[in-house]
Amino acid sequence: MKLCPECRSVWWPFVVVVFISGVVAFLTWLILSLSSLEAIIRLVGSGAAFVGVAGTLAYYVVSCMKRHCRHGTQPLHHRPAH
Repeated sequence: MKLCPECRSVWWPFVVVVFISGVVAFLTWLILSLSSLEAIIRLVGSGAAFVGVAGTLAYYVVSCMKRHCRHGTQPLHHRPAH
């Protein structure tokens, strides 16, 4: 994760990632509760949903933060042309 120091100190996008992942994991747990699966399988399924969604969203957030950084510390070939 190579972000500039100012972008690295921003924490709220990652709080949103954890919140969205938690909602998806909770919904997954609720859906799996409707079936006759054991509790450990429901927990593993919900945990896998949380990790999958959190990993995907965190990758997306970091790539967007790198792409839209306007703090001037990135190399010239990474800056967008105007």
